[in-house]
Amino acid sequence: MKFEKEYFIGIKDIGKENQVTNAGFLSFLEEIASNHSATVGYGVNDIQTKNKVWLLMDWKLQVFERPQYGEALKIKTWARPIEKHFFYTYRDFEVFKGEKRVAIATSKWVFFDLQTNKIAKITDEILNLYHPEKEQVFEEKEIAKIAEPTEKSESIPYEVKRADIDINNHMHNLNYLKVAYEALPEEIYFGEEKNNVRIMYKHQILLGDKINCYYTGKENKDIITIKSNDNRVLHAIVELS
Repeated sequence: MKFEKEYFIGIKDIGKENQVTNAGFLSFLEEIASNHSATVGYGVNDIQTKNKVWLLMDWKLQVFERPQYGEALKIKTWARPIEKHFFYTYRDFEVFKGEKRVAIATSKWVFFDLQTNKIAKITDEILNLYHPEKEQVFEEKEIAKIAEPTEKSESIPYEVKRADIDINNHMHNLNYLKVAYEALPEEIYFGEEKNNVRIMYKHQILLGDKINCYYTGKENKDIITIKSNDNRVLHAIVELS
């Protein structure tokens, strides 16, 4: 079953060209995913009683058009069935301005048990609450992994602040993108937003962590690798194209 809501583009969602940014799109998608889960009893307000939470592992976003401040967006989202596994599932999205589809996205999630501090099995009982749909927005069913570049630029250091932390006590998903943008060369940062975004989350980032962001320009892609201060832990890879 598809879940649908309408949102209006606010000042925080736009960039210098008065168009929705990539972070703005992902913020709306994150919001509607949370809204959908709330309707079946696994939303933010249910975390303390259920001791379960959905954790995001991957984003894949493709933008066709960037609406402006004050315009309405109609967003549809749905969970997909689990086929060969029981520890992660996919959620897809379509974004419309009027009747025109302006963006699509898919995302990968795991179900986390806060009591055991481990990934939990996604049972049929839980997934069926979402009435999953087989439809997918991209041709590929699975989100391909991003290989860590072997060649990287000098790192941009960052120390995680209190404002970066979310309800799960780690860096909020969208703040990975914010930090990654700081590693972009100026001509790319101040240029037009890239219309394809991939974020692969590998290891949580906590308050006070010191991280390094490395930039790699490769085959018309801008890749930012986020690693621990000692470079032993890969936290995330962001790919823009």
